[in-house]
Amino acid sequence: MPETQANLLPLLTALGLGLLIGAVRQRQHPDALAGLRTHALAALLGAVAFSLGTTVFLVLLLFGAGLILIGYWRESDRDRGLTGEIALFLTLLLGALACRQAQLAAGLAVVTAGLLYAKASLHRFTQQALSEGEVHDGLLLLAAALVVLPLVPDRDFGPFAGFNPATLWKLVVLVMAIGALGHVALRLIGNRWGLAVAGFFAGYVSSTAAIAGFGQRARQTPTLLRASVGAAMLANLASLSLVVPIVLAVSPTLLPTLLPELAAGGAVLLVGGLFGMRGGDAADVQAPTAQARMFRFTHALGMAALIGAVLFFAAAMNAWLGARGALMAAVVAALAELHAAVASLAQLSLDGVLDARQARWGLLGLLVASASAKTVVAFVSGGRGFGMRVGLGLGAMLAAVLATQLLLPPLKSGDAPALSASPSGPRA
Repeated sequence: MPETQANLLPLLTALGLGLLIGAVRQRQHPDALAGLRTHALAALLGAVAFSLGTTVFLVLLLFGAGLILIGYWRESDRDRGLTGEIALFLTLLLGALACRQAQLAAGLAVVTAGLLYAKASLHRFTQQALSEGEVHDGLLLLAAALVVLPLVPDRDFGPFAGFNPATLWKLVVLVMAIGALGHVALRLIGNRWGLAVAGFFAGYVSSTAAIAGFGQRARQTPTLLRASVGAAMLANLASLSLVVPIVLAVSPTLLPTLLPELAAGGAVLLVGGLFGMRGGDAADVQAPTAQARMFRFTHALGMAALIGAVLFFAAAMNAWLGARGALMAAVVAALAELHAAVASLAQLSLDGVLDARQARWGLLGLLVASASAKTVVAFVSGGRGFGMRVGLGLGAMLAAVLATQLLLPPLKSGDAPALSASPSGPRA
């Protein structure tokens, strides 16, 4: 009995997937080449032929391909698409796959039926909603992530072993992906959340530039002061959240150590952003259109180049002055670019130059330097009122991070990652 059930399972799976695909196909095209019964029979035929052996299955494939080709040429000229023929041939293959991996075959059948059913929606999306620029940017992002990234060497190069091409390219892909995500979200949401959405996703590109932009808006339109401050807080929240994937990409073992401080600081920024967005009028914020770029590739390359320069500078300072010199270089770099400094801090932790306790205090130093620079930008761009409010929000964020560090159990100097006393300590 168990053996009989095992033999029936592939056949029943093949029959079910054939009926599913055939039902969708016949509902959309009642006079199509293959409908409900044909797809069900094709799936069963594939399963039976596969169970009889490789030779029988190959003969069936040739025979099935010939029948599909004849049916294609017998169709009227008004509909010369290949969707029906490809769906029938795929059903045949899925029926054979059910003999080896029934669950995988069933899952692929559901995906196939979904694609067939969504024909009108997919056509409308590609022809009307999706622009040429968005297709270009999407292909560029996929090429960077799926083609280039696997080919980039994942090892240290250069003087002081300060360059890892794979790490830097991961950051390029990360910046591009976040920009694309923000573009899609803004197009879907529109202006409903106004400055809040614009501020949050602008923070993924540059929170400093976002503060400068919202400061100018607050100076030009004083009634938007409160909303602009809230948007600035949300921009910093996005910037702080970007620390998580950067640390994860450079030094995954360091992330659990820094996560409580990041969560505390992010919670304060979120409260400040939501409180600020309760006032003002954000109706004049324009959502991106289909013609807007999803991201700027040159910006992603520039950010990676800057991070690479900071990593090299930190590695050189570590070689010359030890851990203190490298950490000092990262703090100075945070005045201009927080994420580059965070990548440097994570690299120092990965190399064993900094232990967990030092990395925590190093993160606080980076945030203090970054918040100080952003507060100055806020005063210059938005005036005294905007600058004081932004500075107060960033100060509250720093206080939350410091309080979290003081309340957490103290870490010993020997905690992982291990401290390297000499500049030439072991590398990961």
